[in-house]
Amino acid sequence: MKNYNAHYIRGQWVDAQSDKVFEVHDSSTEEIFATVPQGTRAEAEQAVLAAREAFDSWSQLPVETRCAYIDKIVEGLKARSDEMALTIAREVGMPLKLAKMIQVGGPVFNWGNAAKVARRFVWEEKVGNSLVVREPVGVVGCITPWNFPLNQITLKVAPALAAGCTVVLKPSEIAPLNAMILTEIIHEAGLPAGVFNLVNGTGPEVGEVLASHPQVDMVSFTGSTRAGKRVGELASQSIKRVALELGGKSASLILPDADLEAAVKGSISACMLNSGQTCSAHTRMLVPESRYEEVKKIAQAAIAKLSIGPSLDENTRLGPLVSAAQRDRVLHFIDVGLKEGAELVAGSGDKPAFDKGYYVQPTILRVKASDTLAREEIFGPVLVILTYKDEEEAIRIANDTPYGLGGGVWGQDEAHATAVARRIRTGQVDINGAPFNSNAPFGGYKQSGNGRENGKYGFEEFLEFKALQFKPAAA
Repeated sequence: MKNYNAHYIRGQWVDAQSDKVFEVHDSSTEEIFATVPQGTRAEAEQAVLAAREAFDSWSQLPVETRCAYIDKIVEGLKARSDEMALTIAREVGMPLKLAKMIQVGGPVFNWGNAAKVARRFVWEEKVGNSLVVREPVGVVGCITPWNFPLNQITLKVAPALAAGCTVVLKPSEIAPLNAMILTEIIHEAGLPAGVFNLVNGTGPEVGEVLASHPQVDMVSFTGSTRAGKRVGELASQSIKRVALELGGKSASLILPDADLEAAVKGSISACMLNSGQTCSAHTRMLVPESRYEEVKKIAQAAIAKLSIGPSLDENTRLGPLVSAAQRDRVLHFIDVGLKEGAELVAGSGDKPAFDKGYYVQPTILRVKASDTLAREEIFGPVLVILTYKDEEEAIRIANDTPYGLGGGVWGQDEAHATAVARRIRTGQVDINGAPFNSNAPFGGYKQSGNGRENGKYGFEEFLEFKALQFKPAAA
């Protein structure tokens, strides 16, 4: 078992002040396989001050110098990618093959892409008698989740560093080990002291320091909408910039002319990735009422092929959930849905037959638009089907949610599908199962948050505008 006993502050590992630890569980076996220290408010404040002290010199370095450090981090990640994938597969429960491709491959690309974006970014331009320049926002507090832990860290820390900001990271206490490995890689890359800092801790203890500290210029948070509201409330007291990537209840809208087989299977895949523990998962499937029975048969056959098992078993397509608490939450939602009269299309409210592990049977239920399961984010392998009579009703149902993060539209006529997608109030819409684009902006409307991640759009979140005015030349 690996026991960490330090935080990373001012370029070095600093022994934790508290004896309290977070136990990290293997999602497939429930075994405790590591611990990390629980940070205190004082340690978080030390990290903030370290980042503040390092900001002036780091922000003044040439862009190429900053990007050269990031290049070293990319190489370090590549060298430890197998170790990282194994760690995340055990922490989160994603099958190992997928974890290596998505949970590690994505971050390796995104670290490198942050440097690429910074190198080609237009940092200043002439506008009339002004020179408009872009400058780093300052010290950034990054608070990240457990479901795609390394990638969500990467989408904040990498562009922030490339932009010239300094960082304090509070990773999820449920899946913190990948952050510790990343910190070891960052240390080996030789960044100047204080540029990057890590303090493990709870939201109320460490997270609230980052959200409220007057020396933090920006806080970037990914997590629940409830926690995001708290972050925004605290940050408002010092008028700091806030970027929030929060919950979702995304709709996959299948139009009457869609290839039904492809649309239903694609919708299920977009819901079940990472056992449904994805904020942008397509968890509502909207289908024409007249084609419901066809949809039902296709969905039942597709679900039957999702083999459940331990994350390290190469035959597993759907791993466990991250924790006992998350498993119990999802099972509770399924129970609520059945009690409200939902039709059980596939799966069950019973736990799969494993002695250990936080498993939930992938489940599909037909619900009404007013039902709890049509409105609440479940964050597990649960898809709900809603039927509609006509296109206007379908669009109305898709938009009838406080969230607006992801979604999909399926239809043979791509121009028509695109026209429908334009009417859905959400940050991303996939047309006919199109793949994720790591350079396109990712983020939400409404209570799914504000700000964007990925590519140049995520990079610009960490920059301020400054206008330098000059007297026009004499005529």
